[in-house]
Amino acid sequence: MSKENGATRVFLLDDHDVVRQGIMALLQDEEDIEVVGEAATASEALGRIPAARPDVAVLDVRLPDGNGVEVCRELQSRPDAPVCLMLTSYSDDEALYASVMAGAAGYVLKQIHGSDLVGAIRTVASGESLLDPHSTARILRRLREGSETEDPLPGFSDKERLVFELIGEGLTNRQIGERIFLAEKTVKNHVSSVLSKLGMRRRSQAAAHAARLRARSERGGSG
Repeated sequence: MSKENGATRVFLLDDHDVVRQGIMALLQDEEDIEVVGEAATASEALGRIPAARPDVAVLDVRLPDGNGVEVCRELQSRPDAPVCLMLTSYSDDEALYASVMAGAAGYVLKQIHGSDLVGAIRTVASGESLLDPHSTARILRRLREGSETEDPLPGFSDKERLVFELIGEGLTNRQIGERIFLAEKTVKNHVSSVLSKLGMRRRSQAAAHAARLRARSERGGSG
């Protein structure tokens, strides 16, 4: 990604001051990277990023007023969106899946070495994706779920399949939202859609149906 002054413009979103300042100090030593803004909350980031015009937004996944995945999803819906690199303390398949579905170009753990984080920023800034082969394989396998010949959930979107699975685990809308990084109101809409497509009126019916499908799957699809 070529820049007018040769530098990649980076915006940092992390609710921990120490982490944010540490990353800023690290990046300020790099001649080809310029930190153009920072934020500690999702709302701050969404307000500041358009004016800062970064090439790369480094987004903490877990935030006090939401999460970096929602910020990424919102940014990617706008023109001239920056490339998003997700930063998290946890190795979490749900967060990885949600990040990819939101349009993130990469996903790294906070335990990463400083030089590797700088390299990750350069990688996504150049237009490449930063997902290791194992992560990519897991995502593709998950996306293929439901594309089998005998799909028990025909017409369901990927998000609806996830919500259905989590209803089966007995999670509330709030808990589902926290697990897959969606607003509670959005989860409620997905739950309504799931029940409608299943021809059911009660959440308990959907939970029982999910349990039956899970049991059938564990038996290898027999019965």
